[in-house]
Amino acid sequence: MIEELTRRYLYAVDRTLPGYVRALYVVGSAALSAWQPGASDVDTVILTSRAPARDDLARLARIHAGMPPSPHFDGVYLEPALARSWPADGRAVPFVVDGEFRTDAPCGELTPVLWLTLQRHGIPVRGPAVADLGVRVDPEQLRRYNLDNLRDYWQSSVAAFPTELAGVAPATAMDGGIVSWFVLGPARLHYTLAHGGIISKAAAGEYLARLLPEYAGLARRAVRWRAGGAERFTAADLLDAGQSVNAVANDAWRRFGN
Repeated sequence: MIEELTRRYLYAVDRTLPGYVRALYVVGSAALSAWQPGASDVDTVILTSRAPARDDLARLARIHAGMPPSPHFDGVYLEPALARSWPADGRAVPFVVDGEFRTDAPCGELTPVLWLTLQRHGIPVRGPAVADLGVRVDPEQLRRYNLDNLRDYWQSSVAAFPTELAGVAPATAMDGGIVSWFVLGPARLHYTLAHGGIISKAAAGEYLARLLPEYAGLARRAVRWRAGGAERFTAADLLDAGQSVNAVANDAWRRFGN
């Protein structure tokens, strides 16, 4: 599926914009050997031969609109100047998230974590070897990004859970995707802070189980759900997931925040 999607995209872009895409690298779960049908998207970094003109962007939008709806073919476009500086400031660049091509918004994927994933695990589909790209990851920038993301995104996202779930029966069924997102996501950031590497969501479940054993059962259930297992999650689980977010973030700030 990954090969089929990248081949389909390159065929379309080469016909529509010959010479525009000079390199393409697969990152994300596929690069981490953790891609799961039905749960994972195909994430890429796309290096172009020039800065995009308005007509280029219009043609790219049509190409992405014609890609299959599932799994999503996502990616970040970098023009030559940016592919030498590897910006990690979330600036506005052309990008695709959940299959939607965007040009008019900050790119939340443009982070030190993306470049670390590319540097350590990127799979070249077109272009030179990753080692020849000169990808740079600033350790301090990576540390600050992960710490701030744990506090500003993850903890902020779960802050209202106690209030929102106060009137919900604990046994009420909840979306497994939402529960798994909050259980596994922060643990990946904690691992990067602790070890300087990148792990998949499945590996993050085992990491969380070791880091905070009180959440081991929930973490392993989340991993099984992502693998297609028949797991059922409840409002009580979602509340526990929110508590696990705070526990992971607080531990990270205590250990790595100075």
